[in-house]
Order: sequence, then C-alpha cells, then structure tokens
Amino acid sequence: MTKKSPWTELVQPEQREETFNTLANSVERASTVVFKDVKSLRQRDWRDKSQYTYGLLGTPTTRKLERKLALMEEGKHCVLTSSGLSAISLTMLALLKHGDRVLIPDNAYEPAAEVARLMANNFGIEWAYYDPMHPETIDFTPNTRMLWTETPGSLTMEVVDLPALAAIAHRHDALVAVDATWGAGIVMPVFDLGADISIQALTKYQSGGSDVLMGSIVVRDERLHNRLLEANTCLGFGVSPEDCSLVLRSLPHLRLRYEAQDKVARDIAAWFRQQAVVANVLHPALPDSPGHDIWKRDFSGAASLFSVVFQPEISQQRVDAFIDALKLFHVGFSWGGSVSLALPFEIGRTRKDFPYKGSLVRFYIGLEEPHDLLTDLRQALEIL
Repeated sequence: MTKKSPWTELVQPEQREETFNTLANSVERASTVVFKDVKSLRQRDWRDKSQYTYGLLGTPTTRKLERKLALMEEGKHCVLTSSGLSAISLTMLALLKHGDRVLIPDNAYEPAAEVARLMANNFGIEWAYYDPMHPETIDFTPNTRMLWTETPGSLTMEVVDLPALAAIAHRHDALVAVDATWGAGIVMPVFDLGADISIQALTKYQSGGSDVLMGSIVVRDERLHNRLLEANTCLGFGVSPEDCSLVLRSLPHLRLRYEAQDKVARDIAAWFRQQAVVANVLHPALPDSPGHDIWKRDFSGAASLFSVVFQPEISQQRVDAFIDALKLFHVGFSWGGSVSLALPFEIGRTRKDFPYKGSLVRFYIGLEEPHDLLTDLRQALEIL
C-alpha cells in the first residue's frame, strides 16, 4: 500500500496496547462497532454478551458493570437502563402485554403507578392497587401477570413480607418484581426471598455522587433476561460508558458508605423520636415502624433514608419553615450521595388511608459529621 496521508492515519483506529495494565476501569466508548470480516458480521447474535455489535447494545465498560451488579445481587443477568424509572417502565413493557394485569402496592414510588396508568391508557394493560401489608386481601384475577413490590416503601417505609407475597403470586402464575433500591443490592437477598426480578435505581447509592442517572434490572432466569434485553434493544434504552465508569468507580466503597450512613441515620432517627413535635418516625430499624419484625428477619442493614411525621397540630407552613431553616440538609429529590437531604411530601394526596395525620418529611443522611447534622436539626427545630 502506498504511503497514507497523516489525516488518514489520524482517522483510523489504533491497535490496542496489550501490555498496559491498570487498576482503573477503562472507558470503552462506541457507536459503531467494527467486525473482523463479513462472516463475523453475519454470525452476530445480539443476545450473546461475549460479542459486540453496536454501541447501544454494550461495550466492555457497560458489560463489566452488568456483571458486577448481577454478582452483587446473586443474580445471573443484568440489563442497564438510563434511569431507575426507565428500569421500571422497561420491566412492565417487556413482560406485560395487552389484556394482562399488574398489581401495584399502595405505598409504591408514585411514578411507578404513573407508568402503570400510562400503560393502561395506551396499551390496554390493566392495573390495580393492593395493600402490601395484608397479602391475604390481594385480588388475583386470571389475567394478573405481575405483582409489583417495593420494600420498604420509599416514603412511608413499610417493610413487606416478600416471601409471603411471592408465594401467593407464584401460585397464580404471576411474576414478582421488586424495587429494591433502598437495600442497594447488599442488605436484602431479593431472589432468595422469592422475587423474580430486582430493580435498582443506580442513581442512588451505587453512584454515590448525585451526578449519574442509571437503572438496572437483574434476574436469574435466562428467558426473562432475553425478553428484557429484546425490549431494551427495541426501545433503545442505552447507557453512557462514561456514566458506567463512574458507577464502577463507586462500587468498591458502596458497602462502607452504606454501613456508615446506616449507623448515623439510626442515631438521628432515634433522636427524632424524643422530640415533642414529632408524632412518628418511620425507619424500619425502629421497633414501632411498620414491618420492623420482617426487616429484622430479611435484611442485614438499613439505608440512611427514613421519614418523620410531625404532630398533626403543626401546620405545613411551619414544617416548611423548619426545612428552610436547615443549613446542611438540602431540599431535593433523589438520594444516595454524600450530602444530606430533607424533602416534604403530601402523602394524603396519594394515600387516603395513610394512618398518620401530620406532615411528613423524608430525610436522607449523607456523610457529614453526625454532630454537625444534629446541631443543624436542633437550631431548625427552634422555628417550630
């Protein structure tokens, strides 16, 4: 071949260096993936994760994160999505069809119910609420194909009896999908407790930096995985290798962060119980929190996310002033990063049967010095 232009050399991909080894995770970016020859192109199989066919379907960086997440949850297969909510919607879209029915717990993350409502309106997939704390009351119809669960509830913190729910669902040939984000894949053995599908918002603890949006769906069954993977491919829910590398960087210290924040959150939750302005503290590790005995049986730790219900006579305006007076707790959705958060919720708007009458504030405990967080809470309570 004649000598090539430097610009041609610049455009052509370089051969990879095989002698460079590092402890860091490399970032393999790609839209176009090139094949060795035409035969390789024609023999490609998008379901085979030892092959690479197109950037949307994965690179070595995304596949590495999939393997690690499946390993953490003791699953076998993982599909990555662009957010926790997209993991929820993909699960329903991939595994339900027109005429099927999905049951949503009345303590669920509200957008999950919105997904079910959208699918009912647009695709003819039926849905209904159920009370996850009373499995015996669940209405299974012949077309019920999925039982959605969330444990604990992301606002009201009920811990459900997952083995009991799973046993009932499986008797009715329904899949059990669990939003297990609170447990972060490390303190609840989702599959051993009977679930078929585990959904995580990697945006939370797995990222740890409040700067990544990503979700995951982990399963043990290969058939389920292929259905999820096919839907994911059709819908184009790709993830950024750069974002995957950030999650990979945070995973080695995930357990250390989780356990440290768990300890501080329990201390702060116990402190809240002693305050006269507080009616209830909803933290699964506290004895009077709903589902505490189940938490003791099924979990090995607790997230640093819990809710506080103020006395009914304290107005929402005063509660809002308390939140605004906080200096270290910021007001914002999501959680799982290093910074503490406080967020008011109007539970009565979505839960007519919610047993507590006062205003609810969800607290997330970050990595600040515990003494400083308590000092901040004390000064803000003076507003009340």
